[in-house]
Amino acid sequence: MFTSQTSSFQDSIDVEEREDFDSEEIAGYSQKIQLNCYYTIYLYQGTRSEASGENEAWNQRRADSTTSQDDFSLTLIDSSLPSEAEPELRTYISRRLSKGALLGGMGNIATVELSIPEQAVGCYCCLLEQERSPEQPDADGNGHVICFMGGSEKGLNLYPLLELDKYVQGLQSSLQSPELQNLETEVRPYLSRWYEESVMHVHRVVQLVQSNISFLLHAALSHTHVEVINSDERTKADVSRFIKAASWQGLSQQDTTTASLCKAISEDTLSDLIIDCSTSPPALSNTGNNRFCDDWNQAFLNAAERCNPFLLRQILENFKLKAIQDMNSLKRFVRQAEMSHYALFRCCQFLRGCGNGDVLLQNARAEHSDMPEACSIISVLEEFLREQSQAQA
Repeated sequence: MFTSQTSSFQDSIDVEEREDFDSEEIAGYSQKIQLNCYYTIYLYQGTRSEASGENEAWNQRRADSTTSQDDFSLTLIDSSLPSEAEPELRTYISRRLSKGALLGGMGNIATVELSIPEQAVGCYCCLLEQERSPEQPDADGNGHVICFMGGSEKGLNLYPLLELDKYVQGLQSSLQSPELQNLETEVRPYLSRWYEESVMHVHRVVQLVQSNISFLLHAALSHTHVEVINSDERTKADVSRFIKAASWQGLSQQDTTTASLCKAISEDTLSDLIIDCSTSPPALSNTGNNRFCDDWNQAFLNAAERCNPFLLRQILENFKLKAIQDMNSLKRFVRQAEMSHYALFRCCQFLRGCGNGDVLLQNARAEHSDMPEACSIISVLEEFLREQSQAQA
């Protein structure tokens, strides 16, 4: 049992040897690389809406950058792609629009082949529809198509679509006219930051706390509140997003179970983890840790050193997957232990081997708070872990 458990854990960490990784991700693990990223924004106009004379003149000036179909036109506004690659992307987006594959405000991710060094690249596309107003009641279907490109389709899919959608929607108030007179002052800088804001936050957090990353992992799994002091707002937001990404959120079978679990644990007397950024590296206080979280330290540090945020995010997802697998195993053992002393013994052995027993039992107690027999089993297991800890001390 211990051999298979160790092997499973090692498979979770040794991502560079997994066959389901793309070639650039494997390269990124073995050497330091700089991944390119791109953006493009198009004006989308349905033929049912009548453009003003000023808009018609603007469209005439951009005629070489417009693709027209029977029921819509797509005009380039701005792009960081090479000049030979942008028309290829516009053709791809036009096909997607013709098939009705882009819904307003809901992005999707796919692989596109373009004339860029990467050739095939992950592409997030979103149709941001124009807000209707009393002055333009017929502006139905108009809007902007925004595309972000970087890494692979698999890499981009590691990031929640809702986060990318939210970032795109943050541009809504700046897209009030087809001409976009604020292109250079607002729109272009915002689009240029998509990679830094939507992809690189996990990398920044690992670089910030360095070898202390295990303390943040433990805080995420144990529902410990993390407070960042003496830092800018961006750092606070980065840490908050990292904790959310590393937590159990979205992994439980029912949202109601997750909510009640978090509430039960938050009622315990847990001290906040404090990250004081007045020093470099930051000083952490009220830290908690265990062998499970500590074993993941080096994997995070290696991926951060090689500057591949997609691989770093994959390691974070593997960390969560291993934690939830162990949690499911513990719950199964607890159910079996209610009827079998041998199952209770196996449960003790499992907790001793996994290195995450304190966190797993904490969550299990909250989740089984209304089940007396299960709570009794968990109390026995908690006593076992305390005795093991004292013996090792």
